[in-house]
Amino acid sequence: MLIIGIAGGTGSGKTTVVKQIMDELKNEEVDVISQDSYYQDTTHLPYEERVKINFDHPKSIDFDLLVTHLQELKAGKTIEEPVYSFIEHNRTSETRTIHPRKVIIVEGILILTHPEVRNMFDIKIYVHADSDERLIRRLKRDINERARDLDEVLWRYQTTLKPMHQQFIEPTKEFADIIIPTNRYNTVAVDVVQTIIKDRLS
Repeated sequence: MLIIGIAGGTGSGKTTVVKQIMDELKNEEVDVISQDSYYQDTTHLPYEERVKINFDHPKSIDFDLLVTHLQELKAGKTIEEPVYSFIEHNRTSETRTIHPRKVIIVEGILILTHPEVRNMFDIKIYVHADSDERLIRRLKRDINERARDLDEVLWRYQTTLKPMHQQFIEPTKEFADIIIPTNRYNTVAVDVVQTIIKDRLS
C-alpha cells in the first residue's frame, strides 16, 4: 500500500490536485481520507461552544484515530471513517466504509504537523497558493457549501485561519517531498507525482 499525504493551506487547491492524481488511477486502486473527517468529537458541547473552536489548530484533530485507521488499512483491514458536518460543527452518527487499496491519499491542512502521521506517508506533498487566492477560494466555498456568511468567514480568517497558517501549516513545507504551486494549472508537478505512483505500483 502506498500512502500519500497532501497538505497545504485552506483553499490552496489540494482537492484539485487529489482529483488530478485520481483521474490517472483506477477506482479500485485508490481512495481518499480527509483530515476534516477526523475533527475531535464534540458531541458533549452545545452548538454555541462548538462554533468557537479553533478548527485550524492541530489539537482540533483526532490524530490518534487517524493513526489507528491508517495502521488498520496497512494491515489489510476495513475502517469506518467518521462523517463530519460543517454546518453542525460536529461528527454525525454516520460513517464511510473504506477498504484497503493500493493507494490511500490523505489530504488536509494539518496532516504534516503530526510526526506519527507524517512518518506513515510514502510521499509527502505540499500544495502552495498565494494567500489572496486562498482567501477568495475559502470565501466562495464556505458561503456556497458550508452555510457561512461573509462576516463570519472574514472574522475566522483574521482571528484563526491566517495566524494558524503562519504558525503551523506554512512551516510544514520543509517536510514535503514535492511542493506544487497551484496559482496556475500545474501539469508538470502532477505528472511527476503520477509517474512516481505508477512506478511504485508496478
